[in-house]
Amino acid sequence: MYEIKKQIYLNFTKNQKSALCNYIRALVKKYPQLNADEIFDKFTEDEKYYLELNCSKFEFLKDFLSENWFKNDTTKFIKACKKYYDYKESQRPVIEANKAFEKQKREFLKKVKMSKEQPTKKQLYYYEKLCKKYGIEKKELASKLEAMEEIDKIITEHDNKNILLNEDN
Repeated sequence: MYEIKKQIYLNFTKNQKSALCNYIRALVKKYPQLNADEIFDKFTEDEKYYLELNCSKFEFLKDFLSENWFKNDTTKFIKACKKYYDYKESQRPVIEANKAFEKQKREFLKKVKMSKEQPTKKQLYYYEKLCKKYGIEKKELASKLEAMEEIDKIITEHDNKNILLNEDN
């Protein structure tokens, strides 16, 4: 897409070219079901309408909309955009799998780090309060990870008991 961008709209300024290409790229993304000619027709139709109202984003196009070279350049760019978005869509499962793997890796590394650190005062205090509340014998907690797992175990165990008691009533 970037190579084609260098080859098209050679007589436009850098800002004009950038604005036009960004707008067309947004149209392609908005209407993926349309083909290149339909997107071009929609663009020219909209642009002619806005030119008639004197509120066009691209006033510099009024002389070029009916030109053949403009249609060729725009269609070429639309096709490149469609190809780019189709490729990006085909890569989505791979990207999602990578994200899931990275998330698992971060969780694993977090647990490894926590297993090597001493439990915090807050964790110890909260664990003691839970043990006292539910009449559980306290264990010596060696790491943040162990403290977190014990606290989670106590909470889920007693939440499940409360749910079962509420269902019986």
